[in-house]
Amino acid sequence: MRISVRRPSPALVIACLALAVALGGTSYATVLNVPRNSVGPAQLRAAAVTTKKIATGAVTSAKVRNRSLLRTDFAPGQLPAGPPGPPGPAGAAGAPGLSGVERVEVTSAANSTSTRAASLGCPSGKRLIGGGARLNGGLPQVALQSSFPDNDNVFTASAREIASTGSSWSLTVFAVCAVAG
Repeated sequence: MRISVRRPSPALVIACLALAVALGGTSYATVLNVPRNSVGPAQLRAAAVTTKKIATGAVTSAKVRNRSLLRTDFAPGQLPAGPPGPPGPAGAAGAPGLSGVERVEVTSAANSTSTRAASLGCPSGKRLIGGGARLNGGLPQVALQSSFPDNDNVFTASAREIASTGSSWSLTVFAVCAVAG
């Protein structure tokens, strides 16, 4: 059995289009005429309001809840410094202190030798309180092997090539020295 389907007449198609435009037009007009303060959290989806959608000057201090902002919400220097805190407790009587703190350094020769080692002592009358090492050139084919205080007054470091650099590199060792009181 065969069912025949008739095509709609042009008049029916035009009538349906007119009905759709008429109903859709009023819906669109209704959205444009939303009463003031009628849209709130219940009508908004999560993350629907973004910074780009907020008009310049729309958020004023009167609209921000008190104590809701954090220090990170302000640019550096925008917040005044608070009063100074109370002084800390005094150190123990006769406890040693540091003075005359200085940094001294030495750099090895810059050539293509595959290993380097360097040591550096503090000036007379001062003690080692820290130190380190730095590689200059030849990176990343050069690795720092060791960096340590050799005794109370000398800092030592060594480095070597992991793969041939084909270029010059050097090792800088530094020591932080001070007079211990």
